[in-house]
Amino acid sequence: MSQISQSRTLEEIFARIKPLDDDCMKKVGERVNNLTKPPGSLGVLEEMVIRLAGIQGTETPVLDKRAVVVMCGDHGVVEEGVSAFPSEVTGLMMGNFSRGGAAINVFSRLMKADVVVVDVGSKLSELPDGVRAAKVKSGTNNMAHGPAMSREEAAAAIQAGIRIVDELAARGHRAVALGDMGIGNTTPSAAIIAAVTGRPTEELTGKGTGLNEEKRRAKVQIIDRCLQVNGITDDWRTKWDGMDVLARVGGLEIAGLTGVVIGAAANKMAVVVDGVIAGAAALAAYEICPQVKDYLFASHLSEEPAHLAALSHIGLRPCLHLGMRLGEGSGAVLLYPLLDASLGMLYGMATFDDLGL
Repeated sequence: MSQISQSRTLEEIFARIKPLDDDCMKKVGERVNNLTKPPGSLGVLEEMVIRLAGIQGTETPVLDKRAVVVMCGDHGVVEEGVSAFPSEVTGLMMGNFSRGGAAINVFSRLMKADVVVVDVGSKLSELPDGVRAAKVKSGTNNMAHGPAMSREEAAAAIQAGIRIVDELAARGHRAVALGDMGIGNTTPSAAIIAAVTGRPTEELTGKGTGLNEEKRRAKVQIIDRCLQVNGITDDWRTKWDGMDVLARVGGLEIAGLTGVVIGAAANKMAVVVDGVIAGAAALAAYEICPQVKDYLFASHLSEEPAHLAALSHIGLRPCLHLGMRLGEGSGAVLLYPLLDASLGMLYGMATFDDLGL
């Protein structure tokens, strides 16, 4: 039984997120430093395995079971022309996930990661086989005219994410990657990241699904309007908190992933962050519950400019630079082999003691 399955409120779940186990990290760090190599010469791989030990609270961490959770939702702001594709593509891609034909399915098979697809806010009335039903509402409201959702709806989506990862933890999963599907979701992602980091929207707004420069500039103006209409100004923290920002200019799948981050940390699971949408969710989780930071691993650096701003604000460093911007968790699962390598280093390399030195 998972440790958070009986929790009733987000505050109770927050309280279950503990600091990493310093004693385990120290002992694993000592072993890593005694491996037959110069100290620190394997760089981030050394940091990874030490932190995995701290997360799991053991000197013998494992990643025998891992998953990617793909949260799906639609966005009312698509009405403003922020995407090169219509909202219907969200549902079509959910069907593609269910048939195993998407990039995330292909990569996850190679990485031996379970794929969990969750409808937390799509417009579909009938879900494809294998898609988990956790719908809070059928798409967000158009945030260019008011809040994308209520605070209560954002909290419900977070709780949906927590329930999913709670089940994964109960089945023995040790890590979860963040995946997403939702046409138009780079717009709320950029809005969240602009609100939390204070960075200008012009710097943060990319081309998303392939907008030309003229439409990208129009997208900047729409994001600015969304922030203004919803009262997200430089002093928003004097009257609201991170949950309010998530509700006003966020998305249901972003809120669902926020819940995955929080639930995973409460269950002592590593969290692998994907691109800009997952980055926005990780940033929202960090804003709402800062203690999740130690459980986060950044996978790749997205081509979307807001992604680096989100990771930098949290204090995360991406490992892979592949020019990717697909989403789905496709970049996140590519970190799993590096995490495996860090564990292989710990268990497979000889120590200087073994050599009699």
